[in-house]
Amino acid sequence: MSNWLGAPSGDGVRPPSQPVPGARAVRFGKAELRPDAERPGGWLLTVNGIAQSYVDLDDPTYLELEYLRYAGYVVDSLEPADAPLDVVHVGGGGCTFPRYLSAVRPGSRHLVIEADAALAEFVDERLGLRSLPGVELRIADALTEITTLPADSADLVMADAFEGLRIAAGITGAGFTAEVARVLRPGGVYLLNLVGTRHHLDDIRAAFPYRVLLDGDVFAGYTGNQVLAVSRVPLPLDALYRQAEQAFPPVRISVEVPDDPGV
Repeated sequence: MSNWLGAPSGDGVRPPSQPVPGARAVRFGKAELRPDAERPGGWLLTVNGIAQSYVDLDDPTYLELEYLRYAGYVVDSLEPADAPLDVVHVGGGGCTFPRYLSAVRPGSRHLVIEADAALAEFVDERLGLRSLPGVELRIADALTEITTLPADSADLVMADAFEGLRIAAGITGAGFTAEVARVLRPGGVYLLNLVGTRHHLDDIRAAFPYRVLLDGDVFAGYTGNQVLAVSRVPLPLDALYRQAEQAFPPVRISVEVPDDPGV
């Protein structure tokens, strides 16, 4: 696979040995990158002050943001546990999840669709995107770019695309959902990063009868991101519950089966 700058992925290009903090104007506001004083390899990417990504350059398996841990629980429940995956990521940021999957499932291939060229350039300069093995990053509108992908070509689609605190327009709509269903293999999984609890998910429900929602434990007063995992086949609930039992902070799993009218 070739990356977005035309050079082969894993071509020897590396991020700076000592990344430096900074800020830049990007498509959807102001991006800022700053180090974690408590974790030497940790870097937080924000846009307009809102956390977008946290990357640990020393340990790509470390997931600081809870919603990515939820997504990780789902992926880690899929069998075979160490099999590489073909993944489409809608929204790039710091490419935290591609880094994670490449570490826990070596040989995985990733297509990252990012709408903000300035943001991608900024992150590449500071944290290195061109060096990531198996990653192709396309600067494009996901609503149209996904129509160019082959049918039955992905094991996983991860939608993590926001404009401020709102999901990017069209991501939960009928057209995009149909394209995701077309691109996914029959047993594939679609993951969506959601904020809050009010979303129009009827089109997703119609296309994917098996659905699981992961969010923070209600007793902890959690009100942040949620992850919705959907598929056309039953999800590995037993394995997912085992993942949740070991989670800290706690995670709540809500299951919707095909004959249940709503999440």
